Amino acid sequence: MIPTPVCIVNFKSYPNATGRNALTLAKICDKVSQATNTQIIICVQTADIPLIAKSVKIPVFAQNVDPYEAGAHTGWVLAENLKEHGAQGTLLNHSEHKLSIDVLKKCLLRAKAAHLLTIVCAETSEEARLVASLKPDAIAIEPPELIGSDISVSSAKPELIEQSVRAVSFVPILCGAGIHTKDDVSKAIKLGAKGILVSSGVVNSPNPEKALKELVSGLR
Repeated sequence: MIPTPVCIVNFKSYPNATGRNALTLAKICDKVSQATNTQIIICVQTADIPLIAKSVKIPVFAQNVDPYEAGAHTGWVLAENLKEHGAQGTLLNHSEHKLSIDVLKKCLLRAKAAHLLTIVCAETSEEARLVASLKPDAIAIEPPELIGSDISVSSAKPELIEQSVRAVSFVPILCGAGIHTKDDVSKAIKLGAKGILVSSGVVNSPNPEKALKELVSGLR
């Protein structure tokens, strides 16, 4: 179970969130979590998981897991391997790494077998309803056209959050795409979201600590 309200920070594969820079950013997220008493989860690149998981107290998630058990599967990422190296969960079905519903179902089964928590992205309330039937631990609503933009989904498409919350009452709905300010976050929470999924607003900020502190203040 993922405690809410929660802020998920997706490091993606930005240069300032990779390798040594990823460790620096992870420590900033950890510091903000402790200073504000806020649940923060970071999604980092697979190669960075072992070092970061040993270096911070906040949960570290993978950015994906593949639908295979151990065996002859060169190049694929196993859920059990992620767990062994410190990952507590995984992000799935991001618009930059879309999965078919059949593959997503297999990935969720593999993640659950390895005792990994799961956050699944959905672009619409209809997709959220379909994803919810697979019983992830949380669903992040992210219209792809707003990802990386300066316009938040809570401002541009508030009805999408409301529709998703009504459609999926038994799985926490998180709000992503274009989240940059405390006001963006506050609006999402008022609409029924249980947290946020952010990336560039923190990762590419000239002052990630300040940016993150502002965002999490909107959760309360």
